[in-house]
Amino acid sequence: MNEARAWKGPILDGHVHMGDLGEREPLLGIMDATGADRMALVSIQDPRAGAGLGPSLVAKALHPDRFYVFAGPNHAQHLSGGAVVTPSLAAQAQRFARIGCDGMKLLEGKPTSRREVDVPITDPYFAEFWECVEGLGTPLIWHVGDPETFWDPARIPGWARDNQWGYGPEDVALEVLYTEVDAVLARHPRLRVAFAHFYFLSADLDRAGRFLDDHPTVSFDLAPGIEMLYNMSEEPVRAREFFIRYADRIVFGTDIWSGMALEEARHRAGMVHRWLITEDEFRVSPNADYLLGPPEDGIIRGMALPDDVLERVFCRNFERFAGVRPRPLDAAGAADVCDEIARAAQGLSGTPTSETQAGQAADRLRAVASD
Repeated sequence: MNEARAWKGPILDGHVHMGDLGEREPLLGIMDATGADRMALVSIQDPRAGAGLGPSLVAKALHPDRFYVFAGPNHAQHLSGGAVVTPSLAAQAQRFARIGCDGMKLLEGKPTSRREVDVPITDPYFAEFWECVEGLGTPLIWHVGDPETFWDPARIPGWARDNQWGYGPEDVALEVLYTEVDAVLARHPRLRVAFAHFYFLSADLDRAGRFLDDHPTVSFDLAPGIEMLYNMSEEPVRAREFFIRYADRIVFGTDIWSGMALEEARHRAGMVHRWLITEDEFRVSPNADYLLGPPEDGIIRGMALPDDVLERVFCRNFERFAGVRPRPLDAAGAADVCDEIARAAQGLSGTPTSETQAGQAADRLRAVASD
């Protein structure tokens, strides 16, 4: 990066994934290496494995000033056809708020999640949930869609094809997902949402602007999706104007995960920093993680945003969205939630609760609560 222009203010990474319990210390190292003083752990649940949320709650319990937690819902009852009983989605949202989670993470809207749950977000299955989170004012980080190229076999990147992220006629179409979101927001106009990965509208800034204008309680996050940087680098002056106009509606994020190599994390975060801060032209580093693709995929052109815009994007917008500080966690209540997740996993997959990530997290959380 051009050292003549570097951001010295606070950085709050609003989109990070926590893996196993043993990855807490490496994640702290990643925070230091990437300059993030706080992170939001977006915690998607795997109901069969009892995984996804417990380690985030432990990290929050042990480092209460550094980690926000956005909890994903558990669909075990639906997936089991009712054989496993779990709280309703609305009851889960209430419970997460009660124990001190800072918001909820929704993957419902990603085609792979649609394959798994197989319920549109406009279905009555979700109705009480939307009413609940709107009434509570719960911040939502919501993944809807995927890059438009994932629906086109001729254009899908090789790394995405290797992960089986290509979609065909049997999958939900991107425009159907957008239509469903419009219907939910029309019914619940006070929902507070940060749409992950720029809502996959980086190739159509006119549409992105109309969406923000039509929905004053929503924002976009910047977790890449490398296509986002490439798309906006096609017209960097126009992209810069968009960021300045909507400076209060864009939230910084990296999509870093706790198990990635330190150098990969540094390159991923640094690439987004450089794009926002400088007017450099550059390519993805060859040392970056494979999800960003090979360096020869394209050129990224920096926007050199003004300092007041950078401050809002890097920190203040997320603080307004979810709080200046993470909410205090009720560690004992969080342990009870993890116990429920572990029991649901045992019912779905037969895995003993003590062998699930949630069951092990419950033990850690009780130890914190007893200190």
